[in-house]
Amino acid sequence: MAQKAIDMNRIRQVQQLRDDGVPIKEIARRTGVSRKTVKKYLRKLEEVPGLSDGEAIADKKLAPLVYNDDNTIVRGKRQETLLLHFEQAKGELHKTGVTKQLLWVEYYQDHPDGYQYSQYCYWFGKYLKDTDPAFHWEYTPGEFTQADFAGKRLSYVDKQTGAIIPCEVFIGILPFSGLLFCESVASQKTADFAHCINEMVNYIGGVTRTILCDNLRTAVTRSDKYEPVFTELCYQLSDHYHTTFSATRPAEPRDKAMVEKAVNIIYTQIYARMRKLTFYSLESLNRQIRILLDVLNKKAYKNNPESRRDIFIRTEQGTLKALPEETYRLRKGKQVTVQQNYAIQLPDNKHYYTVPYQHVGCKVWVQYDNKTVEVYYRHERIAFHVRSSYEPLFNRIADHMPANHQHMVEMRGWTVEDLLQRAGWVGRYTRQAADRIIHSSIYPEQNFKACHAMIMLHTKYNKERLEAACRRAANVPRPTLKMIRNILETGLDSQPLLFDDEPVRLPGHKNIRGAQNYQ
Repeated sequence: MAQKAIDMNRIRQVQQLRDDGVPIKEIARRTGVSRKTVKKYLRKLEEVPGLSDGEAIADKKLAPLVYNDDNTIVRGKRQETLLLHFEQAKGELHKTGVTKQLLWVEYYQDHPDGYQYSQYCYWFGKYLKDTDPAFHWEYTPGEFTQADFAGKRLSYVDKQTGAIIPCEVFIGILPFSGLLFCESVASQKTADFAHCINEMVNYIGGVTRTILCDNLRTAVTRSDKYEPVFTELCYQLSDHYHTTFSATRPAEPRDKAMVEKAVNIIYTQIYARMRKLTFYSLESLNRQIRILLDVLNKKAYKNNPESRRDIFIRTEQGTLKALPEETYRLRKGKQVTVQQNYAIQLPDNKHYYTVPYQHVGCKVWVQYDNKTVEVYYRHERIAFHVRSSYEPLFNRIADHMPANHQHMVEMRGWTVEDLLQRAGWVGRYTRQAADRIIHSSIYPEQNFKACHAMIMLHTKYNKERLEAACRRAANVPRPTLKMIRNILETGLDSQPLLFDDEPVRLPGHKNIRGAQNYQ
């Protein structure tokens, strides 16, 4: 490894003491520099032109003359070859499984007279530092939440089988205040990712304007440096919590440097403290994580009396967006075509749900969960169904059907009592006629349509005429729809009946003999 150069001020002290006639041994004692090093630098200082004459030389000009300044251009054919190798190796270093040792082996095979591994790593680290400087981010309160899954997983033991169940660990941080969040879940799938976001915003007590995450498949369908494409889940979360999702550039962990640092903090402050504990459920694991997380957020910073929680409450809590009344429920989305029966079919349970019949053949977007089904056409909701465990296979809403289909469904729900009640609304004789029509055969259901059609005649002829027609047919044991319709069409309902007039009563007089005369 290259020897570390001493500070320029100490070199000038060595020169000053030597000019004052101090021996080398005493110079080494006063400055804390070894005698060999003192001799080496004095020898180099003697070669500097003008320094012995007391001429003032700036450190910038003196440094490359006294020792090989690391900022100067690397000279030599071997080092130029090494730099050319670094230009290619820099891109290879980020690939899976590629290490500096592997790159050095490949370099040394091509250049047997090249640098050994220790010098190779030293110059490679310096090359990366010089060519890839880090940018210092300035964060605004309430602007960002950075989130990611930790590389190392936690686990719990299944009581029944004794198997060790590994768990993913979701970590979030508010970069401005440093407030941390941690939650363990079974996987990185959609349902678990949505659960982590819900738990994170509830723990924080609000929502930032942007949630920055890595390019995990649950959140990003197509990663891109400028226009990443997010999953439907992220769009639903954005709409529910009134926030936006953003993704880091591919293979650029510095874009979320705060959460990368937070992962290391979680390793030391939570993972390490739980290493001797055994958990038998995911719930118990998360309870212990939450206890240690609260302790971590309330722990004061080094050389600062305030903790992460204190800074969050003082500067950032008031800038967050308020949470909605309900927690986000995971909803699936799918584009389907409205079938000829003006219904769509869900893929999970194969049940049907109707939409307005005007949309037959249209492609609609369906969003559903275990409680509701929403159907959208051109970004406008056209149907809403409430789901339950006892719902039928075909879920129909009457307003979605055309008029003739509504009538068919209405007929299927008729009963004797309903028809007689409707007939009684017209009049007494109409109810009597309806009762005789219904019971004119062994199966009353066969006569429901005829009875309904008879009652509906009042819409064409009015209630009074229908009641008069049914009164004319009152003496008929089995009246029919055709009979009552003919009465109305021919106008017989307006003709007087034979029994309309009261019978003539004889006047009372004394000549009438009573029953006693016939004994």
